[in-house]
Amino acid sequence: MSRYALVLIFSGIVPFFLSFFQPLRFYKNQKALVYTFVFILFIFGGWDIFTAWRGHRYFNSAAVWPTRIINLPLEEVIFFIVIPFCCIFTWEAIKFIKTRIR
Repeated sequence: MSRYALVLIFSGIVPFFLSFFQPLRFYKNQKALVYTFVFILFIFGGWDIFTAWRGHRYFNSAAVWPTRIINLPLEEVIFFIVIPFCCIFTWEAIKFIKTRIR
């Protein structure tokens, strides 16, 4: 297991399991979540591909898997799904908690 993958797992495990919490119903708007992931992958993934192609950034081969997708390590592509998921989940959880407090 690469270090990058471990960081992604530890970052996403709690929001993933809590997203099934019934009163929160985070899973109710999957279409918007998928559109968000596609948008983020297109914009920021494109930027990553460009900067890696130009040589402005690189990925330590000891810290990532050798599998690449358009010159990006697999973990970098997964990053663009896990971290936005965590951010959106946190936002929705805070909104849920605020409605319960009032």
